[in-house]
Amino acid sequence: MKGVLICGGKGTRLYPLTKTVNKQLMPVYNKPLVHYPLATLIKAGIKEIMIVSGAEHADQFLQHFGNNDEFADIRFEFAVQKEPGGIAQALGLARYFVGDDKCVAILGDNIYEDDFSKDVEAFKNQDQGAKIFIKEVPDPRRFGCPEISHDGTICRIIEKPEIPPSRYCVTGLYMYDNKVWDVIEHLKPSGRGELEITDVNNHYVYSGTMTYGEVKGAWIDAGTFDSLLKANIWAAQKNSVNVADILTQLEDGL
Repeated sequence: MKGVLICGGKGTRLYPLTKTVNKQLMPVYNKPLVHYPLATLIKAGIKEIMIVSGAEHADQFLQHFGNNDEFADIRFEFAVQKEPGGIAQALGLARYFVGDDKCVAILGDNIYEDDFSKDVEAFKNQDQGAKIFIKEVPDPRRFGCPEISHDGTICRIIEKPEIPPSRYCVTGLYMYDNKVWDVIEHLKPSGRGELEITDVNNHYVYSGTMTYGEVKGAWIDAGTFDSLLKANIWAAQKNSVNVADILTQLEDGL
């Protein structure tokens, strides 16, 4: 299986920090944000990875990963999303890279604590379909929210619903068979002019070939100032930093 690391978009919720730097290259404690979803792919056994970025920051990714000894055993390819056209459009740029293989796509601002290697191995042996990963969150209205039937299957996914049908959201990790390219090709832009990944996922839901897993560990969608701060605190604690001591020092004026 091949991996697709989606790092497009303009990062408007983090402006002006993202005026000159792609948000996925901003620091989360001691690493760029993009290293965390990349580590998720690598931990899951993915060694061929395409990075899709926006045109204005493509050179930053080439410079960062083009000659990087830290990932010497990973084969990187790069694609440029000329204009922000949605996650599904960005994924579609990986069609010829993935070919007839299956793929794992992950958003470049999503941090996962879980190990998905068993999910990847199981999906390799799955005849067809897609798999998404959901997480219980305090406010599902901010995300794509799955409606789950009594038998545990997903009936549909609603993007940013006013009244969420469940307490879960669809996180930024997706697995697809090679039919996904035809699905993307026939998508129509949404009201905001983008090809929506929720529409891709609903295609598999309605065809009865969508499965899902639940994220057990920490998951952070680090696309806002608050969630980026949360990601930094989480990563610092993972590196055995005593955050409470740092806060105490700040309160003491140090």
